[in-house]
Amino acid sequence: MDDDLIRKNPFRFELASVIVNDSVTREAISRKQKRELLKFIKEDKHFCRYYDAIFILFNTGLRISEFCGLTFSDIEFDQKRIKVDHQLQRTSQMQYVIQDPKTENGIRYVPMSDEVVACFRRILANRVAPKVEPMVDGYAGFLFLDKNDRPMVALHWEKYLQHIVEKYNKIYRIQMPKVTPHVCRHTFCSNMAKSGMNPKILQSIMGHSDISVTLNVYTHVQFDDAQAELLRVAEA
Repeated sequence: MDDDLIRKNPFRFELASVIVNDSVTREAISRKQKRELLKFIKEDKHFCRYYDAIFILFNTGLRISEFCGLTFSDIEFDQKRIKVDHQLQRTSQMQYVIQDPKTENGIRYVPMSDEVVACFRRILANRVAPKVEPMVDGYAGFLFLDKNDRPMVALHWEKYLQHIVEKYNKIYRIQMPKVTPHVCRHTFCSNMAKSGMNPKILQSIMGHSDISVTLNVYTHVQFDDAQAELLRVAEA
């Protein structure tokens, strides 16, 4: 390089795609990364048990505390929607509590695609009924229970995703960046923005209190996204 003998990158990939900079937390992953990660989870003998839940996280934009708080009655199959009016938290004293959604717009209905409906149906069909259904502040019938028959909380899913990505990165040369439940949520929001969804509708689905929060997602799109949108409008 110093002698100017090498004038271009001799590889087809960027070094940044191989060596992950852990000092920067990525808020979203690309559509390609999402497809590859979900395919890996679905085909892995151990982690395939989490596929349906992680697919839902990637395709609904639910906050993880809202997701953990879901009960039987919150999944309205006939309307193809999810009722979101509470969230489940576990305190530092290991107490389970039900709280209102994070924002004033958090009480909402989230639409379900056919694929998400199918995931929820499999989750319900495969759920092993505990000897005693746990109840938290009057809520029972939680969809996801841990080995102690207690409702799963955010930490469970953070650890599952951490272990999944670690295994993925041991197998594949092109590394997967850090993926958390929040990254799943932001990836959904980014993909909907790139697809041209009306910002007000997206704000409603995400439960953002302020439209500026939703609009900030639109600033994350890349040049290719802007170019494609320009062509789409020009051809309309």
